[in-house]
Amino acid sequence: MPTAIAVTSADMALPPQDERTLPAVVLRDVDRRPLEQALAEMQTLVEHHGHVIVVCSQAAPTAVQRRLHTLRSLMESDRIALFRPDLPPLGLAVLARQLRQLASCDISPGVLASAGRLLVHYIHAGALLNSVARLDRVPVGLKSHAKSWVPGSQFGVLAHPEPQLVKIAPEATLTGPEFGTWMLVAKGQLQSDWVTGTLAPSWKVQGLREIPLPAESPAWWGTGKLIEFCSYLPDLSVLYQLVTSVRRTRCHWCGIDVIGDRCVFCSAMPPVHDSPPLKQLENRTAVG
Repeated sequence: MPTAIAVTSADMALPPQDERTLPAVVLRDVDRRPLEQALAEMQTLVEHHGHVIVVCSQAAPTAVQRRLHTLRSLMESDRIALFRPDLPPLGLAVLARQLRQLASCDISPGVLASAGRLLVHYIHAGALLNSVARLDRVPVGLKSHAKSWVPGSQFGVLAHPEPQLVKIAPEATLTGPEFGTWMLVAKGQLQSDWVTGTLAPSWKVQGLREIPLPAESPAWWGTGKLIEFCSYLPDLSVLYQLVTSVRRTRCHWCGIDVIGDRCVFCSAMPPVHDSPPLKQLENRTAVG
């Protein structure tokens, strides 16, 4: 069985990108169900799939994060990876789907788990906001805070890969990817066509789709009046090329193949001479 890719809510399990995209395992109400039930579910996943990669938002409730760590500790298993990259919810859902695409290929669990740390560099995630007064995940200057109290103000914010913030005006723009991408758009309680009518064309996106806003997005962005967007690489062949072109090493602790500077399953750091830093891996990798 292929490695299981798990998410903590149904809205983080995006529709398949292609016919090979594997379904996500949704750990529903993992923090509210009895511990015995959640533990049995995780044990079954490990038994059936061998390894489980849990993709969890940093905006997820603290109780969810604690429960996941509790399950992993109780099982004393190095076959469960908890992956919490610093991405907005929509970007994280996209990354989880990319891992689901790659899970259908001949990629080992350790390489698949560490691939997420590589692919995150190719995701551009942001939002159009009516206010940045409560935005604490992207640097916001005092001038922008003051402008956010002006009725009708809107801000374009890029959270990843490099933070950017602009007040929406006719000449306003955000720096986008230098390679071909598709874009997902999730509308909250904000009416605007700036993302689809201005930003997407300026980024020369090759395809655009709209989906419901993830439930954790308002908490992440500090407001429910937003339109979240994410541009990404949709093609499985490109994702596969990116991941398989990076040199693999063997984790000296648990023995599985990995890429990058840390094993995502056991968190062991390999000797420096065994693996170049992830930044070097990124620089050596080109998008086809």
